[in-house]
Amino acid sequence: MKILLILDDSLPGSYKIAARMMFELAEILNKQGHEAVCIAPCDSLTAPYEVYIHNNVSYVRFKCGSIKNVSKVKRLINEFQLSRKALRNLKPYFESNKFDGIIYYSPSIFWGTLVKVLKKKWDCKSYMILRDIFPQWAVDNKIIPKNGPIHKFFKFYEKINYNAADTIGLQSPLNLEDFRSRGLNIELDVIYNWNSDNYECQEKLDDLKCQFGWMGKVVYFYGGNMGHAQDMLNLMRLAKSMAYSKAHFVFVGQGDEVELMKDYVVNNHLKNTDILEAVEQEDYKKMVKASDVCMFSLHKDHLTHNFPGKLLGYMSASKPILGSINSKNDVEDLLVAHEAGLISLNGNDKDFHENGAKLLSSVELRLSLGTNGKKLLKEVFSPKKAYLKIIEKL
Repeated sequence: MKILLILDDSLPGSYKIAARMMFELAEILNKQGHEAVCIAPCDSLTAPYEVYIHNNVSYVRFKCGSIKNVSKVKRLINEFQLSRKALRNLKPYFESNKFDGIIYYSPSIFWGTLVKVLKKKWDCKSYMILRDIFPQWAVDNKIIPKNGPIHKFFKFYEKINYNAADTIGLQSPLNLEDFRSRGLNIELDVIYNWNSDNYECQEKLDDLKCQFGWMGKVVYFYGGNMGHAQDMLNLMRLAKSMAYSKAHFVFVGQGDEVELMKDYVVNNHLKNTDILEAVEQEDYKKMVKASDVCMFSLHKDHLTHNFPGKLLGYMSASKPILGSINSKNDVEDLLVAHEAGLISLNGNDKDFHENGAKLLSSVELRLSLGTNGKKLLKEVFSPKKAYLKIIEKL
C-alpha cells in the first residue's frame, strides 16, 4: 500500500514527540513493504512545497504560517488554515500521487477537511491517531469557557476531524470508555504511543555529566512541552522543596509557561534549577542519559487521560520516572504495576516531595525502576504493535 501520513511538524529539526513517532511509523511501514510519505507544514518555504528524504523516509512539506513559538492567536489563525493551505499548495502533488490509505495525527484538530477531500479523491480509508482531546482539556483547565463562542468553534472542527476518520486510535483505555459514551459512528481503538529509539550512546555517564556541568549532582530532568497542560509550577514547587539537597533540576523545551517558570526561579532564589531552550535530538538523548531521574506532570484539572510521549524516551534510556498526574489517570496503573516509576496526584505536594526524596536517597531504587521501565517499553510501546493495529484497519 502507498500510505500518506499527515502531521503538524517534521524531522529533522523538530523536538515534538509526534514528529518522531510518525517518522518511526513511516520507517516500519517501509520495512514491511509499504510506501510511506509524510506531509507537514513549514513556515520557511518560499515555494508552495518541497520534497526531501530524511533517513530513508519521504517527506513533503507545504508552505504555511508558523504554528510554533508564536502567540496563541497567531497559532490559531495559522493552524486553522492547515487544510486549506495543504490542498492549495500540494494540489500538483496530490494530482500526480494516489494513496491507498491515510494516517493523520491529532493535534491539530484542523486536518478533517483535508482528510475528507483526499479520502473522496482516492477512495481510501483513514486512521486518526488522537492524542490531545481538545477542546475538552482546555475547558477542564479553564482556558476557555464551556459553550462559549470559542468553545463552539473548536467543537465544530473537532467534529469534522473525527468524522473524517474511519478509525480513531486513542491512547488510553479510559479514553476509549469516554468516547464510547459519545455515540460516535466511528470505529474506536486503543493504540499506545511507541518508541523504537535506542538511547544508548558511546560516551560514559561521568563524561556526559561533566559535559553538562552536572558532576556531583543528582539530576532531575524534564524534556518537552512546558505549557498549561503540564502545570509546570507543579514541578517548580518540587524543585523548591528539594533546594536543600544535591538534587538539581533541568528543564529543556519550549512552551507558554517558560516565562512563568523563570519568574518563579528568580522570585524564590532557586540555585538548583536550569531552564534551557529546546535542543537537537542527539543532545536531548545525551541529557536524558546523563540524568538520574526523569519527570513529568499533568494538570490536576484534566478529565481526559493520556500517556505522555516523553515517558517513552525516559524508559528507552532506562531512567526512573517521577510523575504527578490528574485523578484516575490510567498512566499510574501501568507504571506502578510494572514498578517503573513513582506517581502521585497533582496537588499533593507532600507525596510528590516524598517520592522525589526516595529517588534522591536510593541509587538501587533508581536502577530498579529504570530497568523495569525499559522492559515495559519493549513489551507494550513498540512501533510494530502500532503498525499492526493501524494496517489492519486500513
